[in-house]
Amino acid sequence: MIEPQPRAGDLADVGTVTAIETAIVSLQASSKLAVFGARGSHTGSDFVMVRLHTSKGAVGYGEVSATPRWSGEDGQTATHFIRDVLAPVLIGQPLMPVPALTARMDLALATNPFTKAGVNMALWDALGRTLNLRVTELLGGPLRTSIPVKMSLSGDGDRLAGTLERAREIGFRSFKVKVGISYESDVPRFELARKLAGDATFLGADANGGWTRGDAIRTSRAIARWNPAFIEQPVRPDDLEGMGQVRSVGIPVLADEAVYSLDDVANIIRHHAADALNVYVGKSGGLELAVRAMDIATTFGLDAILGSNGEFGVGAAAQIHVACAAQRIGPFPSDIIGHHYYDVDILKEPAPINGITATLPPGPGLGVEPGPEVMAKFR
Repeated sequence: MIEPQPRAGDLADVGTVTAIETAIVSLQASSKLAVFGARGSHTGSDFVMVRLHTSKGAVGYGEVSATPRWSGEDGQTATHFIRDVLAPVLIGQPLMPVPALTARMDLALATNPFTKAGVNMALWDALGRTLNLRVTELLGGPLRTSIPVKMSLSGDGDRLAGTLERAREIGFRSFKVKVGISYESDVPRFELARKLAGDATFLGADANGGWTRGDAIRTSRAIARWNPAFIEQPVRPDDLEGMGQVRSVGIPVLADEAVYSLDDVANIIRHHAADALNVYVGKSGGLELAVRAMDIATTFGLDAILGSNGEFGVGAAAQIHVACAAQRIGPFPSDIIGHHYYDVDILKEPAPINGITATLPPGPGLGVEPGPEVMAKFR
């Protein structure tokens, strides 16, 4: 059946974009959960919160995860690009269809996908609130209402034990261990993590691209005895051939830093470089693009899950909506951790993440919004 296409008058009914505001929010990671891995530490995050207004009175919220070490974008660049580059091509445009606005952003700004994703979240949120629909419904779902999640563990000895203890206290039961530093430290770290977590616990290993091909194969073979569920990004993101060689060890390989664009997804499939993809809303540049990346991967027989750049409440809600709209997800738990990674919660109501699952928020749009402290920062 061919769905009727919206007429120009229908597009006008949802209103136009009238204003986009930003606010920078900095959060410190919980001292026991802060990540230390092959790409360095992640002890805090800067976010650019986005508030978008429409001519119909709707307000939508978005979140840019602005951590230079991980995303290559920071609060100042995101604020500048939103104010001076993206807002001028969006203001005055019909709110629907959102993918057309995403395309306008791509033409105006060649890179910076996390920045564009933050505005994209706000567009989808505003449209959902206008139509009284959840974003996942606008994306084709929901095909599920909850997703299994996991927490990252890092450090050695008492540090690792303390991280696991804290993660369990707040409800997490599935984990991955940061490796990719050296064979001499990675092997005993994973062995200890398995001993502490227990034989039946879901436990993966995340190298963040820190190994050479030789070290990746050597270390993967060494830790195989402790049953890692997967090896995440074992070698450099551009070394697809090396990723394929690591697959020969027999442990599923999960691509992370190698996955940004849909071209990246196609290249991974073409090179048989991974068994599964870790898809980010931020790296994809928007919610609909993240859903498309997951659907393409699963169509070609790969698995797909949601990865995390330390997203907070609005970003975590966007992850949940994408996960609920994708055709397939799993079998590994996703990295949707939200406020649990930080010392404070700045949403009006916390995103529904209990450590075992993340659940689709019930309200229209993304179903969450910032609390009064963040609202006061908007200009």
